Amino acid sequence: MPVAVLTDSTAYLPRDLAAEYGVHVVPLYVVLAGRSGREGEDISSADVAKALSSRGQRVSTSRPTPGDFLAAYRAALDAGADRLVSVHLSAELSGTWDAARVAASQVGEHIVSVVDSRSAAMGTGFAVLEAARAAAAGAERDEVARIAREAAARTRTLFVVDTLEHLRRGGRIGSAAAVLGSALAVKPVLHVVDGRVVPLEKVRTSARALGRLVQHVVEHAGDREVSLAVHHLAAAERADRLVSELRERVPRLRELYVSELGAAIGAHVGPGAVGVVVATGAEAPDEPGAVPGEDDDRTH
Repeated sequence: MPVAVLTDSTAYLPRDLAAEYGVHVVPLYVVLAGRSGREGEDISSADVAKALSSRGQRVSTSRPTPGDFLAAYRAALDAGADRLVSVHLSAELSGTWDAARVAASQVGEHIVSVVDSRSAAMGTGFAVLEAARAAAAGAERDEVARIAREAAARTRTLFVVDTLEHLRRGGRIGSAAAVLGSALAVKPVLHVVDGRVVPLEKVRTSARALGRLVQHVVEHAGDREVSLAVHHLAAAERADRLVSELRERVPRLRELYVSELGAAIGAHVGPGAVGVVVATGAEAPDEPGAVPGEDDDRTH
């Protein structure tokens, strides 16, 4: 294809779809038990869940290097692409977007467009998927980047964690909110707004939190056609219950993907976390928490 689409490993795009559309995936790094490895290649979700469940074991993450992106960009160009669109995890949550931008400046910004999805997991993945489909249909680079940006703006990412401690340690949520949540033993429903993780609602039990998560998804979907992604870390039964409820309660479900969170995001949400990403069609208006307009985006 004249335009190749790239992303990072936190998009959690199903492997078969990434292969079908030729999406290049650059992995983040995860550090645990004194070793560093690539997400999904050297260190698995199970490795992270086991480490976080063991007292005293710390897990940290780091972005790909500009050199990692430079190698991926050159490989895509060598494979026959003329232009590249690189779509990534929110710059508010990681330095991944910045590393990609540095690499793009070395290749040439007239060749590479780097898009900040201002989202995470399949909030990024759905944008990557729409961009890849547009590229396969022959769209030019600027159009593919625009489609990615607008697709990300139409996603909403909601999730529930067993504890806020992992988000606090990683600096992904304020210390005050984490301490308060732990002290009151609440189970907050969280969401991503303007690229940041913020509390949406506080409830007292895990069962009620999951119920409210489903309700928010149903209300957001309304009678629109939507795609959904259900993510979890070491919580397959919870994820299965979510899938069953959503299939029953979302009337116009176009597609639904289920996957365990990878090591990089799993390290920050912890075992037991479950989440849902809702992606509406192109005809839908922008929702709260969407990517800003073209004059205030992170596309280069």
